[in-house]
Amino acid sequence: MSDMNDDRYDDGLYDHDLYDDDLYDDDLAGDVVSGEHDRSDAEFGAGMLEEELRQAAAVLDPVPAELQQIAVDAYALHDLDARVAELTFDSLVDALPVRGAGDAPRMLTFRAGEVTVDVEVTAQGLMGQVLPPQPARIEVLGGPRPASPLTADALGRFTGDVPLSGPFALRLRTGGDVVVTEWLRA
Repeated sequence: MSDMNDDRYDDGLYDHDLYDDDLYDDDLAGDVVSGEHDRSDAEFGAGMLEEELRQAAAVLDPVPAELQQIAVDAYALHDLDARVAELTFDSLVDALPVRGAGDAPRMLTFRAGEVTVDVEVTAQGLMGQVLPPQPARIEVLGGPRPASPLTADALGRFTGDVPLSGPFALRLRTGGDVVVTEWLRA
């Protein structure tokens, strides 16, 4: 702009800093047309802002160690080969109440393709069976505690004497298959 125009817009309505003189360089003319120059500046600015926000959050509101461990464990559950076993029966929802049965065990049935897992949850732990009957390694997943390993015998039967509390799921490894049940609250 000329000096005459600069004087004309000194009332503060026109801001010279809004224009980036680098955008009009001959070397960057192609970047302006394609938008690459603007995009890289925006990504750089967003990356710096994100880092500053992370640092502020770490100081002002740190993530509790237990919650961070739960998040890491939840991510570890991410198996690309795992099939999710859907809950097909839950005695808390599907069964008819029986008069006089105050502390009846909770019965659960999960299904993933041809594999079915029947589980009985009590105050003392759990027991169940993998169908069709086959040996399996089973992990009881739940909260911040480490997975409890169980082994199903040749008939598919397994037991665990650790009482369940809070959310839990089962991860079964049968031969080459990995099956993970839906998460439930005990």
